[in-house]
Amino acid sequence: VVLEGAGPRAFCAGGDVRALRRLVQAGDRAGVHRFFAAEYGLNRLIAEFPKPWISLIGGVCMGGGCGVSVHGSHRVVTEAALLAMPETAIALFPDVGMTHVLPRLPDSIGIWMGLTGARLAGAEAVEAGLATHFVPAARLDALRAALPAEGADAIARFAEPVPPGRIAALRPVIARCFGHDTPAAILAALDAEGTEWAREQAAILRRASPFSVAVSLEAMRRGARLPLADCLAMELRLTATVCFHPDFAEGVRAVLIDKDRAPHWSPADWKAVDPADVEHHFT
Repeated sequence: VVLEGAGPRAFCAGGDVRALRRLVQAGDRAGVHRFFAAEYGLNRLIAEFPKPWISLIGGVCMGGGCGVSVHGSHRVVTEAALLAMPETAIALFPDVGMTHVLPRLPDSIGIWMGLTGARLAGAEAVEAGLATHFVPAARLDALRAALPAEGADAIARFAEPVPPGRIAALRPVIARCFGHDTPAAILAALDAEGTEWAREQAAILRRASPFSVAVSLEAMRRGARLPLADCLAMELRLTATVCFHPDFAEGVRAVLIDKDRAPHWSPADWKAVDPADVEHHFT
């Protein structure tokens, strides 16, 4: 199977969260369940698919786009690729099986991505371990033409090595700052780091929904110990409550509808997030 985006702008920018918000506002819990059950069911089928599943990723690949690619056997990126899981910006959490994938990336790179929505461009995704091969966009047509006859073996012939770059340079500081068990400890580590990069990450976290960040971190911590099928089941349970938390509808409004980037979180203060409330969403 070869999967590509339709058009040059994106591989897949994710699911229709505007439609999901409408279901939430209508109180349609069954509709919300169907939305995610279908998506997560597909993610599992891709992971268990017995043949090569080759994603040719150029342009944006975010959220649900990661779900239909990273569980496959081959994730080929071009220099135009941009991979991210920006769910905390809308007060959701890294889903589509990414609670399994992200905590398994080295040096807490996945925790950093899952909490901040960090975007990896092209070869950076190979550095991080999300993508398997880098093929320049100029060679993609030739690779596509070779796949029917040669199968997945053709990829190695067109791929180029990825030298250490930005992600390799960031790995030590990411490990120092994002290897902690609580959002408060991560923020304290970033504040202590004192660099421009650390200040930027701390600012991103402080703009996000405190509730969402706490749930996201706990989900990834649990996902690090679970097989993919169990992670997807955990994510499906989470959607039944997290989507109906007031922060989700507000996050989608601020980012995708009104686009004022001025959400009003509940609670707005990190210290007001009750660990027992976070734990409740996992029971």
